[in-house]
Amino acid sequence: MTVRVVVADDQPMVRAGLRSLLEREDGVAVVGDARDGEDALTCIRRLEPDVVLMDIRMPVLDGLAATRRLVADGARTRVLVLTTFDLDEYVFDALRAGASGFLLKDATAEELLSAVRTIAAGEAVLAPSVTRRVIEAFGTAPRADPRLADRLAVLSPREVEVLRLLGRGRANAEIARDLVVSDATAKTHVSNVLTKLGLRDRVQAVIFACESGLLRTGEAAAPG
Repeated sequence: MTVRVVVADDQPMVRAGLRSLLEREDGVAVVGDARDGEDALTCIRRLEPDVVLMDIRMPVLDGLAATRRLVADGARTRVLVLTTFDLDEYVFDALRAGASGFLLKDATAEELLSAVRTIAAGEAVLAPSVTRRVIEAFGTAPRADPRLADRLAVLSPREVEVLRLLGRGRANAEIARDLVVSDATAKTHVSNVLTKLGLRDRVQAVIFACESGLLRTGEAAAPG
């Protein structure tokens, strides 16, 4: 199946370079590009790509605001934030906005292509250089957000345990082993947790588990 991609960046040379790189890969097609956040939203609504490469610093509407609006619209397109900046506030804001991944522009072609495929498959990606800070920040929140804690009530006791394991960075196979269930059952539990809490992927699950107070300080791990 071909992964359909839109590239959103305010620099024409960057857009052209990313298009050239992605289109050399079998199974990936760049179906459109955008010069700012508003242009990106218009393009995404018209073309419904699988993934959008979203720059942060763009005119008219920045990439974070565009991501928030995209998620609020319920679009199925998944967002990979691609930027030259690895400042913490950008990482955190992008993840909270609903991005499924964060990659720096100095990533290799192989890393970018892998990230696009991973996000299109419904998983999540964080640049290795920022993963540790994300874990530390979300894993050491001073107190739980009671609004998030209340939302845990929609989960069964088993689903709460699955969320705790997701927050610790466990893959489906590891969750199955820890709970002594089949891989298929673990996958179903994970899907149910994400659906009930309205979370897009494992990155959002890690953030939710930390900020709801479900995890104790230091328990959170990188989503893998």
